[in-house]
Order: sequence, then C-alpha cells, then structure tokens
Amino acid sequence: MKILVALSWWVDSSVVAALLQEQWHEVHAGFMINYLTDSPNCTTKIDLEVAKSVASHLSIPIYTFDYIEEYNDRIISLIYDGYLKGHTPNPDIWCNNLVKFDLFASEARQAWYDAIATGHYAQIQFCEAIPQLYRGKDHSKDQSYFLSRLDQEQLSFALFPIGHIPKSEVRELAKKFQLPNALRPDSQGLCFIGKVSMQDFLAERLPSTSGYIIDTNGRKIGEHQGLWRYTLGQRKWIEVWGGPALYVIKKDQKNNILIVWPKDDPMRDQYRFFVGNWNILCNGDEWKYFQNHPTQLQAEIRYHQTPQNIQKIIPKEGWIVEIEFKEAQVGGVAGQALVIYSGERVLASGIIESVE
Repeated sequence: MKILVALSWWVDSSVVAALLQEQWHEVHAGFMINYLTDSPNCTTKIDLEVAKSVASHLSIPIYTFDYIEEYNDRIISLIYDGYLKGHTPNPDIWCNNLVKFDLFASEARQAWYDAIATGHYAQIQFCEAIPQLYRGKDHSKDQSYFLSRLDQEQLSFALFPIGHIPKSEVRELAKKFQLPNALRPDSQGLCFIGKVSMQDFLAERLPSTSGYIIDTNGRKIGEHQGLWRYTLGQRKWIEVWGGPALYVIKKDQKNNILIVWPKDDPMRDQYRFFVGNWNILCNGDEWKYFQNHPTQLQAEIRYHQTPQNIQKIIPKEGWIVEIEFKEAQVGGVAGQALVIYSGERVLASGIIESVE
C-alpha cells in the first residue's frame, strides 16, 4: 500500500511510520502546518524540524501541508464563537473531523494514496465491509473520544497502526527503531497553539467584560472578567471575597452573571443531557434497538472520563436527543461531545446543547 503518515514531533506517529515501513509499505510523511506565529509559545517550526529529522532517519519523503487559513476558518473561529456563546468546544475533536481526516485525507486521495495513517490510540474493525471505531487497547491513552466525529467514509481511508499497542511498548519500539524523538516527552500544550493556556489564547481576541459572581441564593460574592473564562465545574480563577472553595454551576449569558456553589451541593448534579448534531456510526435498526435498550450502553461527556451508565435515550424535536444517566454527572458543558459506547465500540457522538 502507498500510505501517507500524518507525521508530527510526537513519538507515536514516528513509530507508525517505522512500523509501516517495516511491513514493506510505500511510506511518505505529511506535516500539517495549522497554526504559525512568532510567539515563543508556538512550537510549529521546532515540530517541523523534528518531523524532518524522523523522515530523514527513515529515508522517507516528507511534504508540508499549509492549512493555516483553513484552520483559522474551520477551527479557531469555531472555538471563539463557541466560547462567546457560553459553550466549550473541543479543538482536538473538530481538528480531526474537519482538517486531518478531511483536508489532509482529501489531498492524499487526490495524490493516489491508498490510506492515511496517524498515531492515534484507537482501532478500526470492519463488519460486512463497514468500518467501526473502537477504543484503543491501552485505555489510559485511548483517543476514540477525539475521533468520534469521523464518519464511516473517513474511517475507511484511515489506519491506526498502534491502536492495539500499549504506550509503554510504543516507547520501546521508538528506541528499537532509534528514532531521534524516542525520548521526547508527550505534549502538554494545546494541539494547535503549543505551550500556552486556552485562557491566554482566548484573551487575545475575546472581550474582558466584567460582571458579578453570585451564589445560588443570589448573593453577590465577587466579580469576573468575562464568562468565556469559565466552564461548568471549574474551580480555578474564581475571584471571590473570601469563604470556601466554590465551583461554577451555571453561566447566565443574558445578564453576564457567573453562578457558583460549594462542591458537594446537590445543585451541581446533572442527570439529563440534551444533545444534537449527531454522528451515528451504527445502522438505523441498531440505533433504534439501543434507544429501546439504553441500559446496555455507556457514555463519556469528556475525555478520559470513566464510562457512565445510560438510563434513558429519548428523541426530542429537531434531532435533539435527551440522554439521561443512571448516576449524577458533574461538569457537563454545552459544546462538548457526548460519546456513546457499546462496550469498546463507538456507536454515536453528539454535541451537548444543554444540561439539567
């Protein structure tokens, strides 16, 4: 097969390239430039040099793909607009869906590649020639949540060669192949802006509009500098006038008010999630069956959450579906993905509209 590997400075994609080469595939590397500034926090130029050193070590060609304009239009604008509305979109999910497995994959198809390969920890299995997305074998690194917006056409052109391998073994393989980034630590920054917090990134464009922080009794206990700075369940950066640790439980967008309450208060409990913009990865009959047997399913409302048991699935108007959990949830946020699993398999992914 002729395969284009989405190569980054991370060791995972480097091991993917080496493994595919060892299996006698024709391997080329592609490096996506999605974000580039002169800020010392932007690591794109350094990352590219690392990727080039890996490609040189493996003696494979490497090509750069400039998606700066498209990334700004498709991802960064989506993030800014979402935060202004009080939502918290996940950039990794949308980058995979709208850039890596869309723009990048489309160019690979046009160049007559048979597939693209990435270093994601997830697995694809085929059932009657239809690709299905599964968790990675190493659950501590599983990235199926981030890939849950991919449709079956995108999955059919994708390879995840290390999805069945534990991360510790991937590190050993990097040493075996003597990769130049074998010992480089995993990234702790945002996927597209490097070593800078989301708070600082958003502050470059979003307004700092001050307002009150109140408790659930309506008592004013502090001030905030913009609702977009906060997400539900958050504790950090809450400026209050003394008292116990408080957590965000609601954002009143209309009146520019942040509502907080102590951690153990039952008002923070969330059971009902209203979810839209669905990506369904099972057929209609199967989806209908699970709607009638929801207790067989689990879901995650954020990355790396312990899978939560579903109690009810109730279709509403306008393609909205109510997901009710058996146990109370905390920190469910509009704009995030709610991903439904049947065992290890991803069945569907929707975007949270509201929570009760």
